[in-house]
Formats: sequence, C-alpha cells, structure tokens
Amino acid sequence: MQHAVGSPLPPPHQPGQGPAAGWSPAAHHPGSHHPGAHQGPVPVPPPPPAPGYPAPPPGPASPPHQASAPAAPDTTGHVPLPPGGPVAMPSAPPAAAGPDLAGTTLAVLLIGPAGAGKTSVAKYWADHRRIPTAHISLDDVREWVRSGFADPQSGWNDNSEAQYRLARRTCGFAARNFLANGISCILDDAVFPDRPVVGLGGWKRHVGPGLLPVVLLPGLEIVLERNAERSGNRRLSDDEVARIHGRMAGWYGSGLPIIDNSQLDIPQTAQVLNDVLSRSIASPPQW
Repeated sequence: MQHAVGSPLPPPHQPGQGPAAGWSPAAHHPGSHHPGAHQGPVPVPPPPPAPGYPAPPPGPASPPHQASAPAAPDTTGHVPLPPGGPVAMPSAPPAAAGPDLAGTTLAVLLIGPAGAGKTSVAKYWADHRRIPTAHISLDDVREWVRSGFADPQSGWNDNSEAQYRLARRTCGFAARNFLANGISCILDDAVFPDRPVVGLGGWKRHVGPGLLPVVLLPGLEIVLERNAERSGNRRLSDDEVARIHGRMAGWYGSGLPIIDNSQLDIPQTAQVLNDVLSRSIASPPQW
C-alpha cells in the first residue's frame, strides 16, 4: 500500500523571516469606444468582457438595413477563472438537517508529517465523494520543476524555499479555479506550526478563509514504518522523520482538528475526516 509523502524538514523560524507578499491578477480594462463617421444609428457597444479576458477586436459595422443576428451560444468550452476575492467559508446547513458533506463544495487542507498518509487519504476521500472533487498535492507540484529542482533534502535554502512558495501559490490558484467551477478540492502539505514561511498564512492568503485545515498525526512508530517502505527522494532518514514528527506535535493545542490514524486504515481515516469536516463547517476553527 502506498502512503502519502511530506515535505522534508525546513529549519525552524528565525526572527525577521515571514511569508512573501501576496499577489492578485490584474483585471483588463477596455478602452473607450469612439464611433466612426459613418451615417446611420450609433452602434450599441458590446458588453464588457469578463475579468481577466481581453476584449475582442471590433468588427465591421452591420449595414443599417440588416437586422442583427441573435448571439450564438458560448460553445468554446471555457470555464470561469476564479474571482479575485478569496474562497469564503461554506455555509452551515440547518442544525436539524445536519451537513450534507458529500454534496457540499469544499476546500480542505490535509496537514501532516512524512508518512502520515496524507496523499493516500486525500486521494481516497476525493475518489469517494458524490460531487466532483480534485486532489492537489504540493509535493507533486514542487516536482514539476525538472532541471534546477531544489531538493530540500540537500539543504533548505533560498532556492528550495522559493520553489516551495511558488508551488504553494500554484496550488492555491488551481484550488480557486476548481472551486469557481463547482469542483471541491483537497490539498495536502507538511505544514509546520513553528514556521510562518511554510505555514498556514500562505495557504489562507492563496486560497481563502474558507479553507478547512485538518491535521493527520499518527504515532512516530507508524510514520517510521511507512517511511521505510518508500524509495528514491521520497524516503527520508529516520532522524529527519523523527524531527518532523516532533515539530508537528506543536499542532496540539492549536485549535485545529487532529486525527490520530495510527490504528485506522485509509477508508476509516476518510470517514473520520468526513466527521471532522462536518464539525468544522458547523463551528469553523480559528486559525
């Protein structure tokens, strides 16, 4: 059975460090319309383009004696880009009915150390929802970089941190794009409670306050056992796994929901995750 991966260990937070400033896409502003010198009624200007899309070039004016043809339906297959604002918290259904989690569009962030089972649980959870759901793994997006990949196992430095930030921003944009089109998403990342740069602030900035974070934290012996089954650059040393796991214990007392899946298989963990998310929608965690 495959298990999830986690980011290797960045150093603890040092004074003066912090997340990079956020970014926002610039909207297109069409120019003013200048009617020509032709005779006839003044043509009606087209509606403004959707944010983020350039206006189409003006076409030739229709002869005055011809009626305008009805607009053709949009058959290009384009889907809306995410709005400029962040993703809002999903509304809790009436208490009597209880949350219909399987039919609710959600953005979930699954946090945990290497070997916690984040990726396996996230994939299973996404596969078994009643509505369309995407899985976005930050480790996979980081490894889109082929030449010049800054492997944190070789040392956490400016390049590895920059590539992490870029991957997180890319994941956040993808999540907003899926959500704008009615597709839920679950992201997984090894987020450290003592490291602002590699922390929740960036995820909240790039996705929005509607993101629901959940920590997956089994016992140390479990993550060591799962890490031993890996190969390549996804396998970490036992010492590094132990250090990551120890720092993840800082989530206790943070107010975030924590799932100890030491004795749970993947389907059982996904069910507990559903229960935790139902409670998070009814009473959002403060983070």
